Amino acid sequence: MTGRLSVSVLVIVACIMCLLSTISIYRAFNSVEDLDLDKLWQTAPSGGWKPSSAPRSNWPPPPEETNGYVRVRCNGGLVQQRSAICNAVVAARIMNATLVLPELDTNAFWHDDSGFSGTYDVEHFIKSLRYDVKVVERLPEIDSKGRTKKRKSYQIRPPRDASPHWYATEALEKLKKHGSVYLTPFSHRLAEELGDPELQRLRCRVNYHALKFKTHIMELSNAIVNKLRAEGRFMAIHLRFELDMLAFAGCFKIFSPEEQKILVKYRKENFADKELDHEARRAMGKCPLTPEEVGLILRALGFDNNTRIFLAVGDLFGGYRFLKPMKDLVMQGIDDTTKGLLGSAVDYMVCLLSDIFLPTYDGPSNFANNLMGHRLYYGFRTILRPDRKDLAPIFIDRERGRAAYFESRVRRVMASTNVGGPRWRVPKESFYTNPWPECFCQTPARYPADACPADDALEPLDDGLLGENGGRAAASNRTEVNSGPDDE
Repeated sequence: MTGRLSVSVLVIVACIMCLLSTISIYRAFNSVEDLDLDKLWQTAPSGGWKPSSAPRSNWPPPPEETNGYVRVRCNGGLVQQRSAICNAVVAARIMNATLVLPELDTNAFWHDDSGFSGTYDVEHFIKSLRYDVKVVERLPEIDSKGRTKKRKSYQIRPPRDASPHWYATEALEKLKKHGSVYLTPFSHRLAEELGDPELQRLRCRVNYHALKFKTHIMELSNAIVNKLRAEGRFMAIHLRFELDMLAFAGCFKIFSPEEQKILVKYRKENFADKELDHEARRAMGKCPLTPEEVGLILRALGFDNNTRIFLAVGDLFGGYRFLKPMKDLVMQGIDDTTKGLLGSAVDYMVCLLSDIFLPTYDGPSNFANNLMGHRLYYGFRTILRPDRKDLAPIFIDRERGRAAYFESRVRRVMASTNVGGPRWRVPKESFYTNPWPECFCQTPARYPADACPADDALEPLDDGLLGENGGRAAASNRTEVNSGPDDE
């Protein structure tokens, strides 16, 4: 589930306390005294790893004749749709199909009609994937006896987290029979673990290279980033404290009776109806951090009043009274910017380009989870990922008057978390949250499979196209796929 990122907020953070002690953060800090803010502002240690999503084995280009056309309808918010687009490309590759430009269900979620062509650079998308799948902007019509008519697509509802085998058998059978299939809905319709590192690398080529926002989105994002960088480094915080997320999490007790009624009603209408114990949920780390808790964490970590922060936040449930404690602790000034799908895209880019990113809730949050994966790929940019379960008893003790050593306890929890360096995926963690090691290579490589491909990673793909398809791809059209994402 994705909350609406309708408001982007630019804030200046003022923090009071200095850092006294902490413990190691993923190989970056070796002792309590070793941690300092300068190291947090730097990228995380990489161990020689760098992003690389180019194929490392035989990867034949798509043939002139495919098995038919695949249409998909991507629902949800911006990043949920982004993941669905990546999955659609992989599914088309598995079925040897021509992908019709994915449809984005923007009206239902954002109440606008931007669609794919209003959000992403279509020409760049098609060109970037020319070695992987054939992509057309619209489903071609059928010529019959000198007349043209619309081509019909057979509708299929793919199973959730369907395996590559399902696409290679059941879906392919329907595609060959009907010539065109329509996969809808298409959110989470391909398994996270695919068993083939080349297919995972294809996901990365789509997500981090082919999906490029349109010029006006990049320009607006750049304007905000430049404003922030005018005075140095900046942090981005993704604050999840909207009605839908709080209702989903079952975190009600801090709200007034009237607000609790609204949350309970929303939950009954949109989620499974079951009794949830707020205190138990909070103790398990299931509740989003409150704005005040975010402010306390930042203050405990010792950020000073020169720190600049970009706050990506939706419609804050409970209003200003919940934001005020955070503002009193660490905030000065608020400027509203863009809303809707455009606002979410700008939020995404500014958070991606920030020096530090802090998500306040990484449960079923596609935005935060996918953005963390993109930041890994973008050079292991620092991520401060609060462990809500470990922090919960510290905040509860403080509320009950047991505030001794509060800040040192917070620092100790924060210091034990990974800050964005390479690490293995944990069970049930999304590939989009952590695409390591498939989409990275190492210099020098500890194992042959991790060695980096040639600098011109597309040269062997160009050779394949020239040899198999009579030169329909010219070397002059090459674009690097193993370079970092466009920093525009």
